[in-house]
Parts: sequence; C-alpha cells; structure tokens
Amino acid sequence: MQDEQDSVLVAQQDAVLRLQINRPNKKNALTTEMYTKLVEGLESAQADPNIRVILITGSEDSFTSGNDLNDFLQNPPADSDSPVFRFLHAISTAEKPIVAAVNGLAIGVGTTLLLHCDLVYAAENAVFQLPFLNLALVPEAGSSLILPQLLGHVRAAELLLLGDRFSAQKAAEYGIINEVVAAEELEPLALSKANTLAQKAPEALRLSKQLMKKANAKLIAQTIQEEGKIFGERLRSPEAKEVMRAFMERRKPEFSKGN
Repeated sequence: MQDEQDSVLVAQQDAVLRLQINRPNKKNALTTEMYTKLVEGLESAQADPNIRVILITGSEDSFTSGNDLNDFLQNPPADSDSPVFRFLHAISTAEKPIVAAVNGLAIGVGTTLLLHCDLVYAAENAVFQLPFLNLALVPEAGSSLILPQLLGHVRAAELLLLGDRFSAQKAAEYGIINEVVAAEELEPLALSKANTLAQKAPEALRLSKQLMKKANAKLIAQTIQEEGKIFGERLRSPEAKEVMRAFMERRKPEFSKGN
C-alpha cells in the first residue's frame, strides 16, 4: 500500500510550488490526510515570499476522481476545521495565482476546485463530472453560485442536476478551462504559464487577482459555508445512505414514494 504521505507530492521549481495528487492506484481519490497535505502546501506557498505561483497537477490517468467514499463516510466533515473545508477555504482565498493541469479524470471536487484556479489547462482525454445529485448530495466548493454566474442557469443545471460526464472540449466551450492540449503537451504548457506569471511583479500580480475576486469573495465564502452545512446533513440522510449502499452493492437505489 502506498504511503499516505506520498499521495501528495510537494516540490518547488524556481518560484513555482508544484502540488501533485499522487494516488494513481485509487484514481487519485482524496482522503482527509491528502486534503491536509494540500492545505499545508497552499499555506506554505502563501507564507513563502520566494513562491509566487502554485501549480496543481494529477498523475497517470487522473487529476482526481473526487473524494474517497470509504474515507469520506468514515470521516465525514463535521465543521470548518475538517480538512476538506480547510482546503476549500485555502484554495478559494489563496492570494497567489493557481494554475491547474488536468490530465485525466476530474470528478466532483476535481472539477469544482478548478473554479478557484486562475489558469486551467486540460489534456484532450480529460473527463469532468459533477455527480453530487447522483449521490443524493448537493454541490460544494461554491459551485452552486459560481457555475450559474459563469455559465447561466440552464448550462449550470445541465452539469449539476444531470451530473453526466463531459469532455475537455465542452469544459473549454463553457469557460471552465482555458485550453485543451495533447496529453504530452499539458505539463510543459502549464509549467510555462506558471513561470510566466512568476516573472510578473509579485505585488501587482497579487493585487490584480484580489481585485478580480473582490466582488464575489464574501458571497463565495458564505455559499461554501451554506453548501457545507447542507452537504453534511445530506450525508446523514436516508436518501444518501440508500444511494451509497446501492453504489457499493452495484444496484439501482430505491426511494420511497414520499421522496
């Protein structure tokens, strides 16, 4: 079994801090320990004046397939100190630019975390999905606010309510990512863009990002908090428990007539 500490690799390349999600045998599914490591990376970047840009990547065929369901059910987020909520706070309030390189599966939080990145590039084979409703849950990471603002209601409803997988091409068309490239070009391109940002005047860069995010900052924080409260309630609901059981038992969920 892979050492949990190796599931998030942290490396500094010049003025860029690279955070690599590295649990390929589990499609980079995120555990509470991995969220903690990501938070530590984001916070260290914030505190280090020598780091000017953060680059988030995946490994092999996955960016991240979302939350590890077994771990998530055993360690459900209880409050704002939970690793998942600390991560959402850290990435949504990061002052330094974040570049993401999406190399494969980007499921659930694998897609919603991108809404808090500044530049996002994806490989041609990347696959996105927001399956919250499929699991009898609700959107998270501020996506219930950001996606309707970004896409309009009907497109946001298509992604959040239907919960189907969609391609990198559609993600680019909808404005969720910047560009789609061949798989072998992804990492060099993302690193090149990160290095370009790192060469800009750091204070001007920070202030420019702050100005772009200022109008929505409080509302996003409130939305993340509200989503988190409802998400936690949904995890404990009979509906969600039935969906999870059905998923584990490879059958269709059964809902009462009142639902």
